[in-house]
Amino acid sequence: MKTGKIFLILILTLILASCKGLGPETDDNKSTPEFDFSKIEKIRISKFTGPIVSDFDSLFTPTQTTELTELIFNYDLETTRQIVVVTIDSILPYTEIQKYASDLGNYWGVGEKNKNNGLTIVVCKPCRQIGIATGTGTELILTDEICNEVIDKTIIPKFRNGDFYDGIKNGIVELIKKWK
Repeated sequence: MKTGKIFLILILTLILASCKGLGPETDDNKSTPEFDFSKIEKIRISKFTGPIVSDFDSLFTPTQTTELTELIFNYDLETTRQIVVVTIDSILPYTEIQKYASDLGNYWGVGEKNKNNGLTIVVCKPCRQIGIATGTGTELILTDEICNEVIDKTIIPKFRNGDFYDGIKNGIVELIKKWK
């Protein structure tokens, strides 16, 4: 039964990814990325498969990844707002995870292109950093102050106890509440 559920989620994720505008934003005001993400194979491949949770640093169990994916996928179905969670082991050549998250979200085309309603959460455990990047439509509601408050008050306390799953899950739930 679990295999069927995971398969269904993967199929739904692929269908969702194919329905959304996955191309990069064409906004002339956006900043130039510091790095070409297409040079990293796992990042480049993920762009085309569209996973909602890309756990490259293996912070979550398969069950936790599935649960996060379901939470985010259901929210997207209800609202058309896209959330992506990425765990990585390095942000090099970047020095700021926020810039990394923003550039990766733009590279992957998170959110609907005409609404810029994406949210990219990047966690780098070895770097001890987390960044939340919002599309221009999202940042009208989820300001930097709100995102930083969710990081500081909801996510980081769980991370300090080594509970990355609950930190991210609780953070997503809190962001969703504030995004409505």
